[in-house]
Amino acid sequence: MKKSYLQAAACVALGACMAFASTASAKTVEVQELNQGADGQSMVFSPMVVHISPGDSVHFVATDKGHGIAPIDGMTPAGGTEITGADNADHTIKFTKQGVYGYQCKAHYGMGMVGLVVVGKPVNAAAAKTAADSAPFFAKNRLEKAFAEVDAKK
Repeated sequence: MKKSYLQAAACVALGACMAFASTASAKTVEVQELNQGADGQSMVFSPMVVHISPGDSVHFVATDKGHGIAPIDGMTPAGGTEITGADNADHTIKFTKQGVYGYQCKAHYGMGMVGLVVVGKPVNAAAAKTAADSAPFFAKNRLEKAFAEVDAKK
């Protein structure tokens, strides 16, 4: 009787440790919302492209005021979490579904304030690139650069 109780307790303890280890290994990456980037470009997310694993999070920091986050139409994988958050506030979003997530600052989308979060494999990259084709001129140019970085990392 004691032996089976100890075995059951050991299994429960091992399961708890494994669950903790899987959540402890998840990471959070920071993206700043900036009026001007280190390279002198105005209205940027820094970094513009983030590569994470499923289960990781991105912490969007309202470093400079006047910015928020919103998804770009057609650039969220099916069933994926939309990137959204109010202006002038920090937001942390956890990603569990693989793919490319495109986002913008609604106030500065026309000025090219866009970014990509790549979770695991960019399984929806072709659809996301097609969606980027309809972005405003400056946003489209930055998205092309961002996708070049994604393609180089494949």
